[in-house]
Amino acid sequence: MRRNTTFLSAAALAVTLALPVQAQDAPDAATVLARVGEAEITLGHALALREQLPEQFLSVPDTTLFPAIVEQLIEQELLHQHKADDLTRRQRSMLDNEVRNFTANAALSEVAIAAASDEAIAAAYEAFAAEFGQGEPETEYNAAHILVQSEAEIEEVAAELDGGRPFDEVARERSIDGSAQSGGDLGWFGEGVMIPAFEAAVMELEPGEVSPPIETQFGWHIVRLIDRRDAQVPPLEEVREDLSGEIQREAARAFVEELRAAAEVENLATDMDPSILGQRELLDD
Repeated sequence: MRRNTTFLSAAALAVTLALPVQAQDAPDAATVLARVGEAEITLGHALALREQLPEQFLSVPDTTLFPAIVEQLIEQELLHQHKADDLTRRQRSMLDNEVRNFTANAALSEVAIAAASDEAIAAAYEAFAAEFGQGEPETEYNAAHILVQSEAEIEEVAAELDGGRPFDEVARERSIDGSAQSGGDLGWFGEGVMIPAFEAAVMELEPGEVSPPIETQFGWHIVRLIDRRDAQVPPLEEVREDLSGEIQREAARAFVEELRAAAEVENLATDMDPSILGQRELLDD
């Protein structure tokens, strides 16, 4: 859902005095900050709006931001009361969609966060590790490369390496790849991660060997195999985010299926011509 932060105008941010509120020893979310007719604006509304502000507003001192937020909420309520009963069909439809989207996301977020507990992640990691250890171990490679744009440049690089210059030194000086800072080191990777031509060159090397120049869609490479090993189960912290995401996605899917199974859902659009989506004039009053 698009955050309804609207705008904090320069005039609002220039306000330096908060509206007078009833003194309380311990304000809470229900504390009333302002009234617009019968509508009450609470501290909860102000706190929620602050959480929705773009980052550039978060560095504004609270002494300036608080009264500006209160003024913003007052202005919003004035405009809301003026327009709420006079929305066009298009506006009402958009509002319905935004409310539906917000509440749907809130429901899914609660389910997902509850599902991805430390216990659930630990159990998922145990299952992941068990599956990882099944079958033949996969090979991982630690390689470095030097990447340049042209064949002429790679021939110069090859000549420098043949002349005895250290691979990492040449990589730092000549390579146009982001790995140049680390001497061309690409870290450990498994099969299927690199593009085929690059992977084929790596797999033909023994540790310490350097490949002849190879061409890919990225340019010209010379590859050095640093080492190879049987793939190891990555530590939990390396895969925690992936496991948590999968748990949350599965929990969300299961929750929606549970709600659907318990509800009477009738999809009346299956026989409609999809081109009807182009008839935007239907929203016109």
